[in-house]
Amino acid sequence: MDEPTPGGIDVTVPNVARMYDFYLGGKDNYAADREAAARVLEVAPQAPALARENRAFLGRAVRFLAAEAGVRQFLDLGAGLPTRGNVHEAAREAAAETRCVYVDNDPVVLTHGRALLAGADNVDVIPGDLRRPEEILAGPRLHRTLDFDRPVAVLFSSVLHCLTDEDDPWRTVRVLGEALPSGSHLVLSHITAAEQEDAAQAGAAVYRRASSEMTLRRAPDIARFFDGFELLEPGLVPLPDWRPSAALRPPRERLPTWFLCGVARKP
Repeated sequence: MDEPTPGGIDVTVPNVARMYDFYLGGKDNYAADREAAARVLEVAPQAPALARENRAFLGRAVRFLAAEAGVRQFLDLGAGLPTRGNVHEAAREAAAETRCVYVDNDPVVLTHGRALLAGADNVDVIPGDLRRPEEILAGPRLHRTLDFDRPVAVLFSSVLHCLTDEDDPWRTVRVLGEALPSGSHLVLSHITAAEQEDAAQAGAAVYRRASSEMTLRRAPDIARFFDGFELLEPGLVPLPDWRPSAALRPPRERLPTWFLCGVARKP
């Protein structure tokens, strides 16, 4: 039986957000997404575990910001499909009054996000393209939910590598960072080829036929995203090394360092 498809969306082209949903065990994906994900798994069988590690890092970072840094506003850029432990849910474990805006340019993400989050107060899902940060900042819906006179945590979880160097993702982060007041934070995770480069490059090649490419970057280029911010301890590190929870048991086998992550504060 053919899968139902949302109107106006070409589900024959693999989509990065839906492939990520597949890695996390979600159901909001189509045959083309699963086929592309299977090709990635042939060269990078750790992809689902890495997706879970990335999601876990995001949760730890958000809970830290809400519980310890006092942040009450979150802007999640390139948010992807809603899943368990969304940003506003993690933040509200510490502060019920947290406000959150999710931004994505994928119509499937926007449709599903609005449906799933419709009942949540002070939460919105808005369209936006990371290559045009000024348009995101100018959107009236963004400012109906978030007050840019107060600290905001801006999240780039596993998304900046979807922009090529020609897209200048450093400019995107700089423009958004300059719009933030002192005390705001930047949360970022990014794929790298520091280890097992051949496998990483082979996996990235699959995405060239998907909705977005994957651009592998070295640590110095990832560190540049934090210019103008003060990187918090433990710095730019592999996903499991960012403030791991003492309650979590260490993994039986450490995964290759295919992601680096960090959290920084605007002085």
